[in-house]
Amino acid sequence: MRKLTRMKVLVFGLLFLFVCAYLGYNSDWFQKKFLYPFPYQELVSKYSAKNNLDPYLVAAVIRTESKFVSKARSPKGATGLMQMMPETAKWVAEQTDFEDFTLNYLEDPEVSIRLGTWYLASLKKEFNNNEVLVLAAYNGGRGNVKQWMRQYGWTMSFRDINQIPYQETREYVGKVLRSKQQYRELYSQ
Repeated sequence: MRKLTRMKVLVFGLLFLFVCAYLGYNSDWFQKKFLYPFPYQELVSKYSAKNNLDPYLVAAVIRTESKFVSKARSPKGATGLMQMMPETAKWVAEQTDFEDFTLNYLEDPEVSIRLGTWYLASLKKEFNNNEVLVLAAYNGGRGNVKQWMRQYGWTMSFRDINQIPYQETREYVGKVLRSKQQYRELYSQ
């Protein structure tokens, strides 16, 4: 009998997992383990509560932004779990009296979640609790969202994701909202 190489074992393992997922075997376990993990759940709960945010929304943002990789870095320079841009992170650190802040701190999950949830909460206040606008601003910039609101006559009750002019932002908002729903269904028991 031939020995299986590591690659073959990996391929067969992945194939088995996908077949199990397709057939629905222990679907919740599979989704929690592979599709919608929730590391740092305590930190997300703590800072979501402190900032009056839905923890499932925060988990969905983190999943979409960094897939829960604490040292994630985007080509544009966004860093950490919540992928904050350097200028935004410095501004939030000043607003929250975070002393001696440096960008390296964003690689610490607690710092990233602390600053990222504060920023989400500030957007939530600015955009009157409208999650579509909040997420669009988190991804595409608050200035862009304000410009779109003026340009297209959007109000604070705006909900039509398909009208968001940036494809990346449009897809981001949809992805986060779908993930939020999945997190709620999987973890709210």
